[in-house]
Amino acid sequence: MAVMVTGGAGYIGSHMVLALVDAGRDVVVLDDLRAGFRWAVHPAAAFVEGDCGDEKLLARLIRQHGVTAIVHFAGSIVVPDSVVDPLGYYFNNTVKSRALIGAAVENGVRHFLFSSTAAVYGDAKESPIPETARLAPVSPYGTSKLMTEFMLRDTAAAHPLRYVALRYFNVAGADPARRSGQSSPRATHLIKVASQAAVGQRTHLDVFGTDYPTPDGTCLRDYIHVSDLARAHVLALDHLAAGGESAVLNCGYGRGYSVLEVIEAVKRVSGVEFPVRLAPRRAGDPAALVAGADRIRAVLGWKPEHDDLDAIVAHALAWERSLAERREAAE
Repeated sequence: MAVMVTGGAGYIGSHMVLALVDAGRDVVVLDDLRAGFRWAVHPAAAFVEGDCGDEKLLARLIRQHGVTAIVHFAGSIVVPDSVVDPLGYYFNNTVKSRALIGAAVENGVRHFLFSSTAAVYGDAKESPIPETARLAPVSPYGTSKLMTEFMLRDTAAAHPLRYVALRYFNVAGADPARRSGQSSPRATHLIKVASQAAVGQRTHLDVFGTDYPTPDGTCLRDYIHVSDLARAHVLALDHLAAGGESAVLNCGYGRGYSVLEVIEAVKRVSGVEFPVRLAPRRAGDPAALVAGADRIRAVLGWKPEHDDLDAIVAHALAWERSLAERREAAE
């Protein structure tokens, strides 16, 4: 009996693989390596390079490995890119998710975890945002994820499939043991980008928008440590295995930090002053996204272990230094 992890060579997916292997689970990773890294996959996991929309491949892997649960991370995640290329995002995030859900139903997989996003809420008027808030994404990225949530809801009503959709707020940090982290050089996540600036990988840091209706005019976000998020997924699998009902759950700590507060934290923890430039707003960025995080604690019994901004930043910085060492060793 195995868990299939799509996108398991990527940032969050590789941490989920670590958590599953640490828990003694059999894992098969499916990743096309367009955004992931083969070296990021734990050696105890079976790895297959391929597309999560390839239904024939999916059927073969489910049968071959005895897959009983699917954890779906594969997809495109850059909000501004989705505004420029909406059809690409609907294809990669929605059409391929439909193929994966179909393969699960056709091949008897009963449990499904979906990597959703707080972007489904759009420019929410409530803060913190509960799962019952109005769903009004302001980017094709958010809409592409919400459409997959709808497909799961409707499929679960028609077939013996139960699911948990986890709506991520801002994921950051890295494995405390430095086994994995955010490795893409083109990443747009604030803590990643600020950490790159702190270790000299970027000449400066851009702040996109300073006129938002927030205390200091910059966007406000709820940052969740990637290892806490991975553990939430493991608990969600346990919930389904124990007969738990399908659920939609926010993943965050329930507290927000502004862009400027995060930059100050990175400077404080790293001890490095780096240039910061003010830039216009990016398309598709809501002013504030802070999780209403009561439901995940109640349903899954989840308790964060890394709810501290400086600790998240410290792990992200340690990972950037590990990447620098990896690059130097390869030269």
